[in-house]
Amino acid sequence: MLFARKVWHLLVAIKDGLVLLLLLLFFMALYAALTTRPSAGLVRDGALLLKLDGAVVEEPAASDPLENLLAAEVPTKEYAARDVVRALELAASDARIKAVVLDLSRFTGGGLVHMEEIAAAIDTVRAAKKPVLAYATVYADDGVMLAAHASEAWVDPLGGAFVLGPGGNRLYYGELLNRLKIKAHVFRVGTYKDFVEPYLGTGQSAPSREARQALYDAVWSNWKDNVAKARPKANLALVTSDPAGWIKAAGGDAAKAAQSAGLIDKIGDAVAFGERVRELAGEDGTDRAPGAYAHSSMGALLAAHPRSSEGKAVAVVTVAGEIVDGKAGPGTAGGERIAALIDDANADDAPALVLRVDSPGGSVFASEQIRLALERYKAKGRPVVVSMANLAASGGYWVSTPAQRIFAEPSTVTGSIGIFSIIPSFEGALANYGVTNDGVRTTPISGQPDVLSGLSPDVEAMLQANTEHGYSRFLDLVAKSRGKTAAQVDAIAQGRVWDGGTARQNGLVDQFGGLDDALAYAAKAAKLDTWHADFYGTPARPFASLIERLGGDEDEGGNGPTGADLAALAAGRQQGMIDRVAADLARLLGTRGAQAYCLECPVLPGRTQGAAARKAGLVAFLSQLLGA
Repeated sequence: MLFARKVWHLLVAIKDGLVLLLLLLFFMALYAALTTRPSAGLVRDGALLLKLDGAVVEEPAASDPLENLLAAEVPTKEYAARDVVRALELAASDARIKAVVLDLSRFTGGGLVHMEEIAAAIDTVRAAKKPVLAYATVYADDGVMLAAHASEAWVDPLGGAFVLGPGGNRLYYGELLNRLKIKAHVFRVGTYKDFVEPYLGTGQSAPSREARQALYDAVWSNWKDNVAKARPKANLALVTSDPAGWIKAAGGDAAKAAQSAGLIDKIGDAVAFGERVRELAGEDGTDRAPGAYAHSSMGALLAAHPRSSEGKAVAVVTVAGEIVDGKAGPGTAGGERIAALIDDANADDAPALVLRVDSPGGSVFASEQIRLALERYKAKGRPVVVSMANLAASGGYWVSTPAQRIFAEPSTVTGSIGIFSIIPSFEGALANYGVTNDGVRTTPISGQPDVLSGLSPDVEAMLQANTEHGYSRFLDLVAKSRGKTAAQVDAIAQGRVWDGGTARQNGLVDQFGGLDDALAYAAKAAKLDTWHADFYGTPARPFASLIERLGGDEDEGGNGPTGADLAALAAGRQQGMIDRVAADLARLLGTRGAQAYCLECPVLPGRTQGAAARKAGLVAFLSQLLGA
């Protein structure tokens, strides 16, 4: 028995040793996979495949590998607009790239300014005599614009191309809150500051409708002009004026309708499209699947052409997404985090700084943190330039006020100079269930603000006065920045949102141009002969790469993309509305201070509060199950 016991212990020890060895090898292999990134050696003769399975944004949101792994659904991918543009520009000059393929099957869109930038980069590729081919099952507005600039736009026989145009309805909760006896206490300044209107009434106010109509008309005109210039023969008038008749005339075949209107060129499935690309780019020697073609990914091409580091570094700090208190981001502009990045550039003695803004605004306190950091930077006599992308409204304009020069595009949405705050109280709702309140006060504002028992008149007066003071401060900041009086700014403020073209006319913007123009201006202002852009931000986390690839690698799909149909497009928009409702409720009930936020600003594709709230992974499920 003693011998047998010793043999057993030996066998257990060997087993444990093998398990430990296998675990060690597993984690070594996992680490290698996690840290793998595209390399220059992966660029081959063939096509550049831009497989945009998600949204194009100014700054992709941070990706939590564990959260993504445990999530109930694959997170939506996000692609930095500047990476897509740079990849296209590199494709125009790299001799290995014979053609560019835009796989838009799962493309969820982006801001109009970003689409215009990508469209211009596509034109650069075509000017270099290289074909650009686009494919999707269903194209919506953003996809239609990109496809319009392609030399060949394909659509699946079961798909189509649809032009919806900007605008639409939003929900108003005023009557619901009245029925529930929930009172929304609103404190605002600005005739057009309509962010709070959904919580007060049953529809838009006349000033809100006027401002939004003017904004959408300008943006819509820019979209149509861009597409018409790229595809002069496209019958946009028919597609946008009588969409039902247009589809009916094609016998209900949306693909044929899109081709007859000139929105797309050819109808074919993924294999047929791949075979066409193969004619131009060559065969994929490692993949014999039908429709496979030689191609390289965007990541590989970018890795093969690292950015220049010659000369002095012009700092670029990005304010993307809602401006919030704290360290949130990237993808959300945490005021403390952004201010720290600006201070880092200051400590690094960067000779000039460009603030890239793509934000509808948010917290006044966080916006002021960012502005003060810019003022600290300017105090050393160095130039600060602002480059506005799709949005730079409310808090997004607040953080722009220290700039000595503001660049924007005609399709940029800016302005919305106004302040508001909103606090719900539930005394009426509680009274329905027999819950009352009583107590003793030592001052008129003891125990206030009380969201359960209601706000006292003194507190309401104080909050309104504080909001008016915040608006006055906003006016003064803009007046100082723009060389105007507060009265002159007030005439174009009042919470009104402007398109970039009108904003330039009324003095809120200095000149048209993109990020490259702003960088060139900043370098010249700093008297730099040679320079390069240095993007400050949160460094990429290599441990996210494996999780991201579990959701589909950008290099996959060489034998053709897959996608959804019109019904799926409608379902996606329905889910977007659900997300928006969740975000509305979060903003009403969330703990927030004074806000400078834009209601009219278009909701850009990407991660939303609603989507985040909706996502329930394994951890959330277990928490609910255990009652945590």
